[in-house]
Amino acid sequence: MSEIASPLRLSPEPLPDNLRSVQPGGGICYQIELAWGQLRRWYLKSFRPGYVARMATLRRGSAVGAPHELLDTRDLKFCRNQCTADWDVADDRFRWRERLGLARWGLAEVIIMTSLLLVGAIVPAALGFWPVSIGPLVVLGWVWWFFRDPAREVPTEPGLLVSPADGTVAEVARLDHDEYIGGPAVRIGIFLSIFNVHLNRSPVRARVIRLRYHPGKFLNALNPASAWENEALWIGLEEEARPHRRIVVRQIAGLFARRIVCGLRSGEVVERGGKFGMIKLGSRTELIFPAEPDVQIEVQVGQKVSAGSTVMARWGRGSC
Repeated sequence: MSEIASPLRLSPEPLPDNLRSVQPGGGICYQIELAWGQLRRWYLKSFRPGYVARMATLRRGSAVGAPHELLDTRDLKFCRNQCTADWDVADDRFRWRERLGLARWGLAEVIIMTSLLLVGAIVPAALGFWPVSIGPLVVLGWVWWFFRDPAREVPTEPGLLVSPADGTVAEVARLDHDEYIGGPAVRIGIFLSIFNVHLNRSPVRARVIRLRYHPGKFLNALNPASAWENEALWIGLEEEARPHRRIVVRQIAGLFARRIVCGLRSGEVVERGGKFGMIKLGSRTELIFPAEPDVQIEVQVGQKVSAGSTVMARWGRGSC
């Protein structure tokens, strides 16, 4: 076992008071979706009481802490981290949305923006000003491209850390000490442009120990100051496998990305390559891990990486 990695298991910590949603920064689309949820729940209770009763019997865990009623899996979208309620995959009637090739956390944005942009393209064309329609259609194509959710092949070899985000490696830095890691650490910063996939994936199979939300500015993610001054969500993980290394992932908002999403619950185990959130529009994601003597950094500044599949670092056999 590495001397840097602590042999003691950490206890999951409760969520901070300012983390009351999986999308703590709110947003217009967020508010619209919450309002739609209220209308949908009224409809289900009024006209489909049998469905509501059946889903209630299938639900696991507790709804205590949720800000609204949980009638089916759709109601967990923005409050999953506030309660323990869930349904088996087989009972999720909306699991088919995973096969759309779009991020489920971005479906509301896709629907709303598609509707507006189609109007912006159809009206000028109907009035005979068809060249004006080109701009909205180009933006529409980009919206669908931005919220894409491509399949990823996750490596299974032990001792690996995979990328938590798509993008370009902007920094590989050695830290003398990281408080959560408990010693020297390596920080790899990844810049996500507006053309990258923005879903975040876990770098390793680990238990969620600590979550911290930091409201802040929205500086350009290429600006080094953005790493400390921008809105960010800090995630402290602990490997499930020995020697239970501590790993950090930081989701950092950018100039255009002002909506961080993190659906993790404190204490749950997330699989390597498992999707846990996203940052909507250009942003930055950081990976911090122990700088053990036998750790090998597999990426360099300027390299393109893919979430869940690109190996960022590996430990030698003697450390596991």
